[in-house]
Amino acid sequence: MKKHYFLITFGVLFINQTLFAQEQSTHHSTKLGSEQIFGLLEMPFLAIALIFSFLTATRLKGGKFGSGMTLLAWGFVVMALGHLHMQIAHIFDYNIFKNIFGDTFGNYIWFIALILTWGLSALGFFKIYRASKI
Repeated sequence: MKKHYFLITFGVLFINQTLFAQEQSTHHSTKLGSEQIFGLLEMPFLAIALIFSFLTATRLKGGKFGSGMTLLAWGFVVMALGHLHMQIAHIFDYNIFKNIFGDTFGNYIWFIALILTWGLSALGFFKIYRASKI
């Protein structure tokens, strides 16, 4: 039964991506489409996730769970900055990293930010997992 959920989820996500890919065109329009609007709508939810992740981490007051949650919160910060960067690049066609650091080094910084987000999140979840084992 779990395989069916995976296949359905994968199918829906794959179909969604192919529809978005077909919607894209080579010219850049100033009108905001549904993709841009939904991208902007995710920003307040990212801010809420950031606020509550840091509130949860401070409420746990360190310790095993608190240190894991703090790592997760910092991973969310890097992720939120990456999403903000993507929205600016997508809507205004202005890539901050490439314009400041150059084409090659800007790509490296983007890659490092991805690895940092995944690494902080994975380490945070691992610490929480280890602390939950009794």
